Amino acid sequence: MRPLEILIPVLLIVYLIWKHPRPVYIRLMPVLAVVVNVMHLAVEGYRWQMIPLYILTPLIAISSLTKIFGAKDWKPRASFLSVGLVALATAIPILLPIPRIPAPSGPFQVGTRSFEMVDEARNEIYSGKDEARRFMIQVWYPAEVKETDVRAPWMENAAVFAPAIATYIDLPSFFLDHLVLTSIPAYKDAEAAVVNEEAFPVIFFSHGWNGFSAQNAGQALELASHGYVVVGMQHTYGAVTTVFPDGSIAPNNPDALPRDGKDPNYEEVARVLVDQWAGDMSFVLDQLTVWNEADTNPFFGRLDLSRVGAYGHSTGGGAVIQFCGTDARCKAVLGMDPFMRPVSAEVIAAGVSQPAFFMFSQAWADDTGTPSSKLFGQFIPNVKNGLGVVSIDGTRHFDFSDLPLFSPIAPQLGLKGPLNGKRVTVIVTSYLFDFFELTLRDVPSALFEGASPFVEVRAVK
Repeated sequence: MRPLEILIPVLLIVYLIWKHPRPVYIRLMPVLAVVVNVMHLAVEGYRWQMIPLYILTPLIAISSLTKIFGAKDWKPRASFLSVGLVALATAIPILLPIPRIPAPSGPFQVGTRSFEMVDEARNEIYSGKDEARRFMIQVWYPAEVKETDVRAPWMENAAVFAPAIATYIDLPSFFLDHLVLTSIPAYKDAEAAVVNEEAFPVIFFSHGWNGFSAQNAGQALELASHGYVVVGMQHTYGAVTTVFPDGSIAPNNPDALPRDGKDPNYEEVARVLVDQWAGDMSFVLDQLTVWNEADTNPFFGRLDLSRVGAYGHSTGGGAVIQFCGTDARCKAVLGMDPFMRPVSAEVIAAGVSQPAFFMFSQAWADDTGTPSSKLFGQFIPNVKNGLGVVSIDGTRHFDFSDLPLFSPIAPQLGLKGPLNGKRVTVIVTSYLFDFFELTLRDVPSALFEGASPFVEVRAVK
């Protein structure tokens, strides 16, 4: 809970548990709570999880004022009943807090910018219109932050994204409305840092089916704070939704990936999708080359395009395998629960030549009979420079995203495994960071030598 949110129930509970008779300054605490409530709405902003407290606060304040002006005090048992109601009302915003992305550990502050990309050489195949392929990217990068720079939101256009995400994970559409209040330790449109004319390695992130570019922002922030430029893809019509700068919205197209996994044309249809996503990354890499050489571009001279890596989650994990299997400019690839059914037969047969590492949730690692698992089993022996395959006990598919940090009841909602969210984040980010340090900067890492220091991590054979 945020500071003013905490103060409201504290004032109410102190008033309610104070032994009778209450002094006047204690009786005025509910009135003060009303004032704090107004301040909270003005400063911190409304969220639906606080509605029970919004209702209880003026009711208790009215009761306290009537007692000041001569009405009899409640009996003690009534006060304790009210304490229970306040406690229950307070539990809701505690269990569903404003998501908080922790500050990254690196020496750089982080900036972020979003860009619309239009590839005139490719037609959009999922819009039903005769138009060029259009998609968004979000970039996180080392920044020189000024006093006038403002904190960035966790996701832009959260008012559009929140109901789409909630609906996709089978929650009420209003359930994630508080995401509009989430900011991250990064600064919007801040100037890119310059360090002794050093250029920064570039890392692509590809989200999964019905995902979005900011879903792994915590990882992007950590990498950027250590001197990487991270490009988060927003694969239009495969993402949960996409909002363009002109205000137009492209929702997920469910026909882009068959709903029935037993559909005999599944692989054929899915491979068209991932070819589109891999093409998105190759096109952006072309554009980064142009940006890097244009002295009017904010990333002029900042990008080391000889050191390009990629990582992805789920369908995005398959997309980065396809990208790195077909674009030699990719120098390292990491998959998180990579979904293999969209990967082309040619890439599965040839493997990838770049250093590669793969992490699986326990839920996916234990389900060895799926078509994706069988295809991964065919693919992994062909990887030329593999650094291992591991699974993390106590995790589920969405544990690789920012979601583990969002609510202590995420496991009960079926959104993650039972392993503590902060612990999951430490494990995943440690492997992610060390992998790219090793492969793009030649910095040795003990994580890839011998047994893992994390007891939850086990090798997958």
